[in-house]
Amino acid sequence: MSSNYNRREVLKSLTLGSGALSLGAGMFSSFSTMSMFENSPSENKANINHSVCRWCFNDIPLDEFSSACAKMGIKAIDLLKPSEWETLKKHGLECSMGTEEFAIIEHGFNDPSNHKQLQKNYKGFIDKASKAGVKNIICFSGNRRGMDDNTGIENCAKGLKPLVDYAAERNVTMVMELLNSKVNHPDYQCDHTAWGAALSDKMGKPENFKLLYDIYHMQIMEGDVIATIRKYKDYINHFHTAGVPGRHEINESQELFYPAIMRAIVET
Repeated sequence: MSSNYNRREVLKSLTLGSGALSLGAGMFSSFSTMSMFENSPSENKANINHSVCRWCFNDIPLDEFSSACAKMGIKAIDLLKPSEWETLKKHGLECSMGTEEFAIIEHGFNDPSNHKQLQKNYKGFIDKASKAGVKNIICFSGNRRGMDDNTGIENCAKGLKPLVDYAAERNVTMVMELLNSKVNHPDYQCDHTAWGAALSDKMGKPENFKLLYDIYHMQIMEGDVIATIRKYKDYINHFHTAGVPGRHEINESQELFYPAIMRAIVET
């Protein structure tokens, strides 16, 4: 593969179009181009489990998409609903991060008025994930709407803790995504890694509550990506990737050097 033959062209050759991929070490994470990894040290090979975010390729039928992903060596697909999980099994793929219609970025666990409905919805979701063998399901803090950090942590902990305990009995992990509030998700509260870690600590740092560390989002919000991953590695079980600026391919046109970031993830 030439250095100019990137992920976008690979996907086009398989009639997939374009979008963002996922990586993870003992977990999964999200990733965008192959060319930067061609000269990575051989000891890193197979230490990253690649998955791909479904929403980047919604115009492709899931069965066709899953088949092509399996041929490429991708292990899983991110952000699929329960009605879609069975399709993956035909192609030997996993759902690396489950989602549902009620999992809404702006309306999450920091608002106590959401707790009753979210707890009801998530219990059913956890049961479905447990039965299907889906280990991770996504959740969100919600927007601040004038709320201070400590109150947001207190509210999220109260709403999440009963669900985290319920999920633990069913071998399911609830994963809160870190998103930037500067460019893409104005007012979102879980917009710094330290905030997500403080929420986990508030609940007693349960093994089945983790963070989805989106490298694109956190570069925008706080930078210092490699040091942050090393510091908070025990709080993270999933990574998303994209280029900064512009959420483009993770190639030489943007400011993050992904080979070094991937090596740091492997080291954790």
